[in-house]
Amino acid sequence: MQNISPIRPLVVIPTYNERENLSRLIPAILGEDAGLHVLVVDDGSPDGTGASVLELQGKECAGRLFLKTRPGKLGLGGAYVDGFRWGIANGYDFLVEMDGDWSHHPRYLGVMLQLAKEADFVIGSRYVPGGGILNWGIGRRMLSRLGSLYSRAILGVPIADFTGGFNGWWAEALRKIRLDTLRSNGYSFQIELKYRAHKLGFRHAEFPIIFDERRAGRSKMSGSIALEALWRVWGLRFFGVRSLRSAGPPSRSAEANAERNDIRHAG
Repeated sequence: MQNISPIRPLVVIPTYNERENLSRLIPAILGEDAGLHVLVVDDGSPDGTGASVLELQGKECAGRLFLKTRPGKLGLGGAYVDGFRWGIANGYDFLVEMDGDWSHHPRYLGVMLQLAKEADFVIGSRYVPGGGILNWGIGRRMLSRLGSLYSRAILGVPIADFTGGFNGWWAEALRKIRLDTLRSNGYSFQIELKYRAHKLGFRHAEFPIIFDERRAGRSKMSGSIALEALWRVWGLRFFGVRSLRSAGPPSRSAEANAERNDIRHAG
């Protein structure tokens, strides 16, 4: 796949109770590059996250900020798939995964867009030289680090940060991965997406980021989510490629109609 500089990049942010963070985060993202747009995929946050996004749409973010609401907590992987599908259907050519809590700082977006010229997907990595984590306890650091090392060893793929969630994807790569065949919905979604991309021959680039603890709100990470990611690695190792090859082709017209549902944006 021959890459050029992204013409229409979209940042996809899945949210649940992130009202406190988004009011400053979204303007900071849009301020990094005049071509950037943002799609918030909100899982019915009871704190009014969706309403705060609609408020921002009517101010300085008009025309560059979009909202997709879902009826409840349906999972991280599903939120990204919904966001990717909407972005592809609406003509965006490079789609960025980004947390809504400031753990992924907007200052790294420029580097990601530059590296997109050289790779099919780009990983903001905590585990390459120059990368790191701030304000985490030793237990959480070890769990995260071992999760990436474990995934790399089992899957045999030279990716340093398998579990990280700050990643950029060319739309064409996501089309060929075929989002309808993905099986993971928690944090293992990041592992599966990268593994499938590698097995399909897509080239990746990793660059260092400093990952910080969220500025406000509560973390969604739990021990059960981490354990799910660990056992799903074995399913990917033995069944991931088979399921990718055997799954039937998606109906693009049906997907396109679904992708446009429940989207609110400024006229």
